[in-house]
Amino acid sequence: MLDIKYIRDNADVVQKAAQEKNLKISIADLLAVDKERVVLMQEIENLQAQKNALNERMKKATADERPAIITEGKTIKEQVEIKEPLLAELQKKFDELMVQVPTVHAADVPRGKDESENVTVYEKGEKPTFDFTPKDHITLGTELDIIDFERGAKVAGYRGYYLKGDGAALTMALMLYALHKIISKGFTPMIPPTLVKEFALFGSGYFKGTEYDQETDEIYQVASKNKTADGAESKEKKFLVGTAEPSLLAYYADEVLDESQLPMKLCGYSQCYRSEIGSYGKDTKGMYRVHEFMKIEQVVLAPADIDLSEKLQQEMVAISEEIHQELGLPYRKLAICTGDMSAGKYRMFDLEAWMPGMNRWGETGSASNFVDWQSRRLNVRYKDKDGKKKFVYMLNNTVLPSPRPFIAILENYQQADGSVIVPEVLRPYMPGGKSVITK
Repeated sequence: MLDIKYIRDNADVVQKAAQEKNLKISIADLLAVDKERVVLMQEIENLQAQKNALNERMKKATADERPAIITEGKTIKEQVEIKEPLLAELQKKFDELMVQVPTVHAADVPRGKDESENVTVYEKGEKPTFDFTPKDHITLGTELDIIDFERGAKVAGYRGYYLKGDGAALTMALMLYALHKIISKGFTPMIPPTLVKEFALFGSGYFKGTEYDQETDEIYQVASKNKTADGAESKEKKFLVGTAEPSLLAYYADEVLDESQLPMKLCGYSQCYRSEIGSYGKDTKGMYRVHEFMKIEQVVLAPADIDLSEKLQQEMVAISEEIHQELGLPYRKLAICTGDMSAGKYRMFDLEAWMPGMNRWGETGSASNFVDWQSRRLNVRYKDKDGKKKFVYMLNNTVLPSPRPFIAILENYQQADGSVIVPEVLRPYMPGGKSVITK
């Protein structure tokens, strides 16, 4: 969410950003609603001031003066009662439009209509060559008996899966390795809640509108009703997170930090849940696109300094690159174009690992700089050295998700006999230091 004052002063710039991000919002319509809203607010404020003045007059009025004051007070009350519902309706319209307004992205972000126009910054690592026909992770996982898709679908439904034996061990090794790596880089580890209130998801931008919409938002809402501490039925909606990001960002919601605490570096381990409704028909087999997985996420709260935030984003991406390099996975870095960025992002990079069995690159990480778009929604501020309160800048990055690096390891490290070599950095986390997964 942007500052309305900024939007008023930079309407053309904001409209252009919306167009380049393929967002259908008219800034002119927003400003028209805003103008009506401000006028009506001023009218109500004036009426309230008149009402207060009448109350003061009533205290000093004689018996003969009071009937006229009472009549005048009733007239003012009637006008307020007419105008307040109109203001509420205008405020609702205003809020619905405001949440669609995008961050104005960096000037050098690639312009493009969709993901096909993302720009490859570079590729690193050698793609493996095989003297046999490489298998995909579905075949490898099934033959090694470390993944069970059939029973996963039986128990969990579409996109369900079981990780078994060395498959479960390899996944946990990935998580432990990534957690230790990110802690060594100065990030504070947290295990955040995965069941959260609505404000955390709205605030971090996981709703397209002001409220949850099951037709567009790839979030699971929990149907069960909760009880409050006194046993009463809670009316609060609860949702399952698709990443630790919303929980971490909402940790300081409605709080004011001190500048000395920034930048604040947090990392979260969590189970993640995604409905994938926008991906119907894509990657219908295997583990590439699933409803449930694990992930290590990193989040940074930074001062309102664009140059520092850019530097921090590059540092976050560098950690993910180091992980890919240590895992021995060929990867590429993409600069995401405007048409493939969500509304709140100032700049975005993706990392993709090579998956030879699938004969394609697959996304294994994504780093975004939201500047103050999320913090305004969550009301997370800090006090600078001059005592001025400012909204923090918020950044996030996927340190490591569980399914796709798992796929990349199986497919890049597969051997002719169907076995899979375990990357050296993961062996200390495998049972008995196992180095090879065999049938």
